[in-house]
Amino acid sequence: MSQDVASAGTTIPGVIPRTETGNRAQRISILIATVVPFAGFVIAIASLWGRAVSGTDLAIFGVFYVLSGLGITVGYHRLLTHKSFDTPHGVKIALALFGSLAVEGSVIEWVSDHRRHHAYADKVGDPHSPHLDGDDGLRGILKGLWHAHMGWLFTKEKTQPERWAPDLLKDPAMRRVDRAFPALVVFSLSFPALVGYAVTGTFMGALTAFIWGGLARMFLLHHVTWSVNSICHFYGSRPYETTDYSTNNWPLALISFGESWHNNHHAFPSSAIHGLERSQIDLSAATIRMLEKLHLASDVKVAADKQIVAKSMNGSVS
Repeated sequence: MSQDVASAGTTIPGVIPRTETGNRAQRISILIATVVPFAGFVIAIASLWGRAVSGTDLAIFGVFYVLSGLGITVGYHRLLTHKSFDTPHGVKIALALFGSLAVEGSVIEWVSDHRRHHAYADKVGDPHSPHLDGDDGLRGILKGLWHAHMGWLFTKEKTQPERWAPDLLKDPAMRRVDRAFPALVVFSLSFPALVGYAVTGTFMGALTAFIWGGLARMFLLHHVTWSVNSICHFYGSRPYETTDYSTNNWPLALISFGESWHNNHHAFPSSAIHGLERSQIDLSAATIRMLEKLHLASDVKVAADKQIVAKSMNGSVS
């Protein structure tokens, strides 16, 4: 079964083939966005040979990883895609800006793709399922995982925001954030270097901050997010009944800010809390609760106990 809906001739509402020019531009931009951060990550690791990374570089890496990562998980995902809580409009825009710094796509494009993923999860029409390849055995598994992880970014199909994110298209501020994505990519890479220079006063300090806080941070965050698409639809536990193959994967929980409780999420997509059990680390949920205490978040949706029992494989609440 083809992974590419457009090339397979399958009609999915709100999915169209890219033009030849658009397809070429897409492939070039994705190659740059994947190869350049990888090169930066390799350089960052090589620079550790014989010495420790500086505290300044680690701090810049950590701050930008957290801000851009929560921009994706709290902003792009739980707020804008699923509307699992509400915020004042200024906070919504700020979260969309932080999410853009992750360089995983513009806000309207990202939300459109993810809403489509939930509408067709692990069925024809899902942009990044690992289960739609026709090959059997190990070859089919590897092809499916590759497609779900990052291969889908190179497909010739385009998810139409008019169908999948009309609410964001109606918001003038959100459209401006979406159009500003190229400038935000430049900012996401250059600002860590500026901070590094401001702290150290040296060109080398700016360069290492660019490598760690820009490229290496982007590389790690990309692959953590893509691992939720691939690994968390293939390997892990499934405590709740869903119509897809979503799984919970605890090793990714901390660095994904709770996104790897993915079976929980697919069972209760409108819940702002993905870590439904006390032992399930969910830093995105903790951030939303903090915003709620600061009166910057409201209408926080949480799966009710009776809903959890109804979908639980063992029929109980942990």
